[in-house]
Amino acid sequence: MAGKFEVYKDKAGKYRFRLKAGNGQIIAVGEAYESKAAVMNGIESIRGNAAAAALVDMSEADAPAPPAMR
Repeated sequence: MAGKFEVYKDKAGKYRFRLKAGNGQIIAVGEAYESKAAVMNGIESIRGNAAAAALVDMSEADAPAPPAMR
């Protein structure tokens, strides 16, 4: 089964999303959005940018900072 985005309203009435893996495990959550249109734009942004996003490993103590942070 493929992963899926779930859109829902939180207790404060804000729109949120979570991304679930095929096994049902939550692997990402979004911030609170004021409108359904805004949460949908957030999901589309992730879909459009994730495949081309760089991986920056910050786990090594002596690793240099990425260029944008220098």
